[in-house]
Amino acid sequence: MNLSSLVIPVLLAAVAVCGLGRKVDVYAALTHGAEEGLTVLLRIIPALVGLLTAVAMFRASGAMDWFSSLFAPILDFLGVPPETTPLMLVRPVSGSGALAVGTDLMATYGPDSYIGRVAAVMLGSTETTFYTIAVYFGSAGIVKTRHTVPAAITADLTGFIASAFAVRLFFGT
Repeated sequence: MNLSSLVIPVLLAAVAVCGLGRKVDVYAALTHGAEEGLTVLLRIIPALVGLLTAVAMFRASGAMDWFSSLFAPILDFLGVPPETTPLMLVRPVSGSGALAVGTDLMATYGPDSYIGRVAAVMLGSTETTFYTIAVYFGSAGIVKTRHTVPAAITADLTGFIASAFAVRLFFGT
């Protein structure tokens, strides 16, 4: 038996023993936590459904291809491969959609190509901004995001440009 396979069972047993030592009803605490989790889930599901629907409609409408051709000159100037435009458009909205686009890019150009490496670094160094905002702000009941969205989008853009720069720096083009 591998030591790493014991980590989770030992951790769960330690929590149960600690709870019993403090005279806490561990089962009641577990079910109360699960109940709170379901309450949070019910609050955030509408935002997530809307977000995922919007991503699917955006891809199916052909708008993604239009944006790709529109931004190609700017991206060339910044040193970012224009082929990664779909990834940059989808990543702030959907992690699974971005993973699908990244997989597509790697299947088309190869994982060791410049485009494949930039896509991989972009996936690892940026966030699903709108998903994160929907989950965290939705669970906290915050309606007005104020400066969060512009700051997060700026951080994503910086991450996209820095990804291409880092890949050029460490691997070349």
